[in-house]
Amino acid sequence: MAYSLKINGTAHSVDVDDDTPLLWVIRDVLGMTGTKFGCGAALCGACTVHIDGVATRSCITTVDSVGDSAITTIEAIGETPQGAALQKAWLDLEVVQCGYCQSGQLMSAAALLKETPKPTDEDINSAMSGNVCRCGTYQRIRAAIKQAAEA
Repeated sequence: MAYSLKINGTAHSVDVDDDTPLLWVIRDVLGMTGTKFGCGAALCGACTVHIDGVATRSCITTVDSVGDSAITTIEAIGETPQGAALQKAWLDLEVVQCGYCQSGQLMSAAALLKETPKPTDEDINSAMSGNVCRCGTYQRIRAAIKQAAEA
């Protein structure tokens, strides 16, 4: 079935089955590989994108459920004030180790800062609880979110 998706401000036409996960449309059909596949069950957060500004697991979101919503991927998150501040903080504090989970981490953090510009530790814990980092950089992630909130 043909779908028109608005991703990062650009319209994209795709012809895929209704139940195709948005993750596979973004990665395999459109070639935007910044969004990662982790678990396929919305448990790890590696596939997080924004749908109308809300952090959403794209591995379980079917393309037919998106409709006319605006989709933002890691490729465009730096265009938002929160995303740009987070990217700077991630680099300043050397958050990344292997880097695999970081696009999902950044997407969840950007949604948090958009909704809660001055988050508490509890806010950060709640917003980031579904994002797994196998390298264990959680303390640096928290520090980077706090730094970005001060920017």
